[in-house]
Amino acid sequence: MRYPDASSRPMMTRRGWWLVALNFLIPGSAQVLAGNRKLGRFGIGATLVLWVLAVVALLFALLAPTAGLSIVTSAWLPDWLGLLRPVPLLIAQGLLIAYAILWIVLTIDTLRLVRLVRTGRIARFGIALAAVALMVVASGTAAYASNAVGTVRSTISTIFGASGPTVPPSDGYYNILLLGADSGEGRDSMRFDSISVVSVNAQTGATTITGIPRDMPRFPFAEGPMQEKYPNGHEGHADANCGWGSGINQLRTEVEVCQDGNQLYPDAAANGSAPGIEATKDAAEGILGIEIPYYVFVDMHGFASLVDALGGVDINVVERLPKGGPPEGVDPHDVDAWAIGWIEPGQQHMDGDTAQWYARSRYTTSDFDRMRRQRELQEAILAQFTPQVVLTRFQEVAAAGADIVQTDLPQSLIPTLVDLALKAKEQPVTTLELTPQGGIDEFNPDYAYIKELVQTTLHPPTPTPEG
Repeated sequence: MRYPDASSRPMMTRRGWWLVALNFLIPGSAQVLAGNRKLGRFGIGATLVLWVLAVVALLFALLAPTAGLSIVTSAWLPDWLGLLRPVPLLIAQGLLIAYAILWIVLTIDTLRLVRLVRTGRIARFGIALAAVALMVVASGTAAYASNAVGTVRSTISTIFGASGPTVPPSDGYYNILLLGADSGEGRDSMRFDSISVVSVNAQTGATTITGIPRDMPRFPFAEGPMQEKYPNGHEGHADANCGWGSGINQLRTEVEVCQDGNQLYPDAAANGSAPGIEATKDAAEGILGIEIPYYVFVDMHGFASLVDALGGVDINVVERLPKGGPPEGVDPHDVDAWAIGWIEPGQQHMDGDTAQWYARSRYTTSDFDRMRRQRELQEAILAQFTPQVVLTRFQEVAAAGADIVQTDLPQSLIPTLVDLALKAKEQPVTTLELTPQGGIDEFNPDYAYIKELVQTTLHPPTPTPEG
């Protein structure tokens, strides 16, 4: 290998093929055998380190995914060092880029060692083509992995708060306010028209979704600035600029447009939230009687991109629903005059546009029917978040999530939530709708009964031997 008979084209050809193959299988080995041993040892050492890191990462993914995520996201760091949490992923991204460059350098040097002019006339083109092709495969794989790591790092940094406070479970549950913003095409303002609370059991991952009607009246607030303003429950408004009626979905407009929300909730922005969201949290806590430290906000205007990124969702449609909404001056009941399409009954695999209209359609059904459909869609999306779908559509899912999702969940909580999500996949989701179908008076809700109902749902009584 190191001192070949350069006058023998057959031997130089065989030697060339061997060097190219060895460079691909064990980068650096060609240099150790026939070239700069120092460069070769560096290449082999870098390869062995990468293999070891890959095996360790695989073992963590298979045997201890939560611990692996804790290391990757640096969840073990204290909150005041939260800004350092993207660094491990940044280091991994840099190492992969460096390895891709090293492989290119080793391949070029290998072609130099081959001495193509001494190989067979036809073989020299095959050897060069094979070396370049294998370099593209190997370096391209490392570059793609680096890009994927960069996407993860960017998505985590974009969506999750770097150093927000970590709140322990309340009565055994992580409670998260889930908001859907009604800000899509044809809307004149943004309202939280999809409001629910996701309660995840901190031990088992069992998940309960409680739907709150957007027009729920005279609701109480948890302790805070809004309770001081409305000690006897939220009152209605007659000013369109501040939101008509007393529904919970009017709070954002009331707090952020008609009041000084930053004075009411001065720490909201610093903690990755907003005054309107904090007021809605206080309302949800007052209604349900549970602590809700976090929120997740989904912009319905870009919601379709997430569904498309997941490859669509499967929904059983029980009634014909129109797409679109009536323009100003058009009778909402004259559906045929304004509908831009229809969602037909039956089992459907919906794309993003259809799924968005399925969640928003409201002119031929009640708000309670729309709540049911939104809950169906939430469950269908959760069902689509399988490892296979996420891996094969990773870039699209990550990009869509970063575009439409905002939250104050801290990065340090990611490993715990992922572990609970894996447990939740094995269990049915419990839904609790605060609607007339669920025994709640829509005009005069019994909030004491609602709190009791929530507690019974989250903490069912233990059966006694007598039954």
